[in-house]
Amino acid sequence: MASIVESIDVNVPLSTAYNQWTQFEEFPRFMDGVKSVTQLDDTHLRWAAEIAGKDEEWDAEITEQKPDERVAWKSIGGPTHAGVVTFHRLDDDTTRVTLQMDVEPDGIVESVGTALGFLERRVKGDLERFKEFIEGRGSETGAWRGEVEVPSGR
Repeated sequence: MASIVESIDVNVPLSTAYNQWTQFEEFPRFMDGVKSVTQLDDTHLRWAAEIAGKDEEWDAEITEQKPDERVAWKSIGGPTHAGVVTFHRLDDDTTRVTLQMDVEPDGIVESVGTALGFLERRVKGDLERFKEFIEGRGSETGAWRGEVEVPSGR
């Protein structure tokens, strides 16, 4: 299992950064290789992406969501991964976005790519593109302010 932690400071208020991150269907605009994300309901997403040169599809479940603080998820089928993105107010107009992911590489190509740091570079690039996207817009494309907490034992 590979663990990745990357952070970036974005020059927008905390609620703007958080609100934009909750717009999962916008992820292809700044995440490399992501072809589509479809929100099925408040806690389930359907992903389509190119990973290590092959098309993959999987579902993910939002396991925790607290407005202006964090969004956590885990995959259901497909590539095995889980993660959390947290939002930290640095000042009125600056937010630190930290993305932490645990990924289980699938096959030799993904294992070698992970060992060579490709995944870390992809995540870092995705955060840099998120920064460009949200700072360029100056406002979020939408927001979902609901809370999600999956009961323990699930």
